[in-house]
Amino acid sequence: MAFLFPGQASQAVGMARDLYEQHALARERFAAADAALGFELSTACFEGPQERLMQTEVTQPAVFVHSVIACELLQAAGIGPEAVAGHSLGEYSALVAAGALSFEAALALVGPRGKLMQAAGAEQPGAMGAVIGLEDDAQIAALCEQVDGVVVAANFNSPGQVVVSGEQTAVANLGALAEEAGAKRFVELAVSGAFHSPLMEPTAKAMEALIAAAPLQAPKVPVLTNVSAAPVRDPEELRSHLIQQITSPVRWTETVRALAGMGVEDAYEVGPGAVLKGLVRRIERGITVTAAGTAEEIAAAKGAE
Repeated sequence: MAFLFPGQASQAVGMARDLYEQHALARERFAAADAALGFELSTACFEGPQERLMQTEVTQPAVFVHSVIACELLQAAGIGPEAVAGHSLGEYSALVAAGALSFEAALALVGPRGKLMQAAGAEQPGAMGAVIGLEDDAQIAALCEQVDGVVVAANFNSPGQVVVSGEQTAVANLGALAEEAGAKRFVELAVSGAFHSPLMEPTAKAMEALIAAAPLQAPKVPVLTNVSAAPVRDPEELRSHLIQQITSPVRWTETVRALAGMGVEDAYEVGPGAVLKGLVRRIERGITVTAAGTAEEIAAAKGAE
């Protein structure tokens, strides 16, 4: 059994409201987050508006807090993972699930990470876009090299779906090249910056000291990181990967295949939405993913165990 944790783009207005209304743990976590972040995350999650929730400095703690609450409710019911992985931001939730970071320590990293990434996007505007329908990841990397300016493969989400990131003009030109090369379509994403690209280097540098000082311990179960797409247990390696992942690609396809290679057949997507469930279905049909982000879904998971 694995726990998988979503990243940005899984948020929606109303997220976690049912957990807040039904579980004291959720109310405690949101109260702590509101105080630590200096704004009412709970209001942004439950009431929006959408434009506010879409801001990176709000989105990242919102998805993280929701995911950790869902995880802790599962664990309190005796449902625990034998391996964990998170997509980008989701790696912080995965570290909490594995016992490598406390909720408070991880939130103290996620809050600044969101602010810094939003600021980096405002200072040096970038773009991201999904290339749909090119099965060869190496072909996309080669196309990136043909484009003037900064554009790199940022998210290897599933076979035939790779997100590129970089300077706005370079990303647009890459999209045109990809379609000429046979991609079914190119979709520009509504994001505030060029995540997982060299344009995030200021964020990586600013996060180094915070991550270095974080009380990160050896995880109780393996953490498959975005940087390695392999199980990691060494705290210093995990620390290094948290810094690297800000400018490195998310190797999600390889991560899911590695989980399958470890014998994982069942997984919960712990947190808002079901984005990862869809990706896993396209990567590895031998793994069954069940959503566990709402009160109803978590109750069903408890009943199934």
